[in-house]
Amino acid sequence: MALSVAQKAKASRPSVYVWEGMDRRGARVKGQTRAANITLVRADLRRQGVSPLKVKKKAQPLLGGGRRKIRTADIAVFSRQLATMMSAGVPLVQAFDIVGRGHDNPGMQDLVLAIKADLESGTSLTESLRKHPLYFDNLVCHLVAAGEQAGVLDVLLEKIATYKEKTESIKGKIKKALFYPAAVIAVAVVVTTVIMMFVIPQFKALFVSFGADLPAFTLLVIAVSDFTREWWWGILLVLIALGFFVTNLWKRSPRFREIVDRIKLRIPVVGTILHKAAIARFARTLSTTFAAGVPLVEALESVAGATGSVVYSKAVMQMREEVATGQALQLSMRQRNLFPHMVVQMTAIGEEAGALDDMLAKVADFYEEEVDNAVDSLSSLLEPLIMVVIGTLVGGLVVAMYLPIFKLAAVV
Repeated sequence: MALSVAQKAKASRPSVYVWEGMDRRGARVKGQTRAANITLVRADLRRQGVSPLKVKKKAQPLLGGGRRKIRTADIAVFSRQLATMMSAGVPLVQAFDIVGRGHDNPGMQDLVLAIKADLESGTSLTESLRKHPLYFDNLVCHLVAAGEQAGVLDVLLEKIATYKEKTESIKGKIKKALFYPAAVIAVAVVVTTVIMMFVIPQFKALFVSFGADLPAFTLLVIAVSDFTREWWWGILLVLIALGFFVTNLWKRSPRFREIVDRIKLRIPVVGTILHKAAIARFARTLSTTFAAGVPLVEALESVAGATGSVVYSKAVMQMREEVATGQALQLSMRQRNLFPHMVVQMTAIGEEAGALDDMLAKVADFYEEEVDNAVDSLSSLLEPLIMVVIGTLVGGLVVAMYLPIFKLAAVV
């Protein structure tokens, strides 16, 4: 009996069908649609004035074949497109159909058309989105629910789009700040490894033929080269095992994630940027949800997952528990010792004036600009610093190899 129910559920799940047919003018048309079965596809085409000639289920690509991952940026673009069309008066189901068919990411296209099929079956947009928690978090669902209840879904979708775009902008700036040094360091490691594995052994053979005593620095570099050549497989295995261990520990241990996050927040310059980015996300998310009419306690729950920091997330959840007991938000923020005085004061003014969403929006604007300026400053600071480090590393290896040659030349 259980198997029968599961089979029925699977059979009723919407699939993508490719069709060809003739319209009322006799012209040949084709396209694709999502439905539970072929019968419903044919019925839908007839309602549109199309006589179906050929209908078949679209072949699913192999695992990973041509299917891009759905990114947060895709969700942001989707929200903006949907908000624009609803503001223009396009019906919700038709808007989903237009967005879904026009998307160049097959994975995103399937997601949007699946939601459209749910809407056509009478499911609310909020419930349809909740079926895909990997792409639509509690924040988005809360805002959509508020928009549906108040009849201002287009306005709330506009807020979601703006929020997603701004948070993605902050993430992009942080990645920009960290990508350049990471890439340069990776190249430096590769170059150093190549020198150790292939160049230094050639110099070692040359020095052995001379039979002269070598400087201590040169002997040290040759010893490291010999160790690297002999034990490269062991070094590689240790690095892979260490990466696997850290990854699993990160997934399974909240305490480890918190420790790593606290270390990152204390790194000079970089930690300051991460602090400001977390505050900007906190303020932007809380401003957006509170302005949509979401109760403060529920809004804080959504905010906790949007800060991008384990430390701030934990602090926000503690603030939520205190606010639920009647404590003022600004007092709870002050007790965490994470929020600057200006942020706490702006929150206090917003609570007293009944304009918390406006004040938090101003805080978000300020700290987003601060993050932008800090990233530019970090890039300017890191470029010469990285050049010095790489120059010292590669230059040290070159000097170590040429010291014996200079010594021999002096003797001659």
